[in-house]
Amino acid sequence: MPREVAAGAFAQQAAACARLGSPLYAALLEQVARDIRDGGPCAAAIAGYLDASFDDAVPLRLLGGVHALVLTGRAPELAAHYPSAGGAFDPARPAAAWPAFREVVAAEPEWVRAWLRNPPQTNEVGRSSLLVAGLLHTVPTAQLPVRLFELGSSAGLNLRAEQFRYTAGDFVWGPVDSPVHLTDTWRGEVPGWLRAGAERHPSLRIVERRGCDPSPIDPLTQDGSLALRAYLWPDQNERRARLDGALGIAAKVPATVEAAGADEFLANVELEPGTLTVVWHSIMRQYVPDAAWARVERELDRLAAAAGPDAGFARISFEPRTVDGEPGFWLVTQAPGEPERLLTPAPPHGLPAGVDAAPRRRA
Repeated sequence: MPREVAAGAFAQQAAACARLGSPLYAALLEQVARDIRDGGPCAAAIAGYLDASFDDAVPLRLLGGVHALVLTGRAPELAAHYPSAGGAFDPARPAAAWPAFREVVAAEPEWVRAWLRNPPQTNEVGRSSLLVAGLLHTVPTAQLPVRLFELGSSAGLNLRAEQFRYTAGDFVWGPVDSPVHLTDTWRGEVPGWLRAGAERHPSLRIVERRGCDPSPIDPLTQDGSLALRAYLWPDQNERRARLDGALGIAAKVPATVEAAGADEFLANVELEPGTLTVVWHSIMRQYVPDAAWARVERELDRLAAAAGPDAGFARISFEPRTVDGEPGFWLVTQAPGEPERLLTPAPPHGLPAGVDAAPRRRA
């Protein structure tokens, strides 16, 4: 039964990868699920994690560890199938990479198990499009200084989100010379609330950038850069290009990411007069135990209660949420004394966001 539970989680992740545009990983994960059921090398590699749920992201941990071997030149036969390492994926033979993948897992069990110990640290740059959209919508007046605090920051790349350039049709926002250019950020018409926010804020003044993560990554180190690259899906070149640009910006724009849980981190955050304090987070709630998240909510309530005309506070999130009976991922904003505003749905990697619609208020 434990092997069947694990195989089911890998099969579920295979379907997710197929939906999200990684046919290489979709094909590999289908084979991994079979190998786990058969008690093969993949079952041995994830021993101790056989009863993990889909939310524990064990498949992504395994894939990240193997991808790191590819990127460091320790799996040359598998690299021939990985576009991120100069190889090629053949859609006519989707399972062609499987024998080499299985051999790598069998040959490097300690390496793979080391990568299984921590949740994946994708730090997806594509989600910055949603976070900035929420910020443009939320900041009330032009050039109000913003203090930005991020929960589950990983390497803190999205703490530099206003340094990126965003386009969708005739909509353009962000520095023209940014090395990160997110295109086609919206499906259909860009919503009026975003156009109004962009017009109100030709730029954003971020005066403080701080985040937290239980196991933060330093993007300026070789190991940190490798981890970020390894967790990207190797057949998605646009995501890799965005990461390259974001790493360049991180070298120039300082941000601090503390090794701390979200509840511990927020307990030390206070509002400051003359500024807007913004707390945001994206696709990290699933990694926080319920008891700790209850403490996070209490700290957020404390900050909201302390807000006033001279010291503002807002919360921006992009997390899974069921709306009108339909599960999805939603950008949500909330200011003190106001109901939540559900701004838009989007895929988990952030691009493109959903159709034009007025923000929904929820009591």
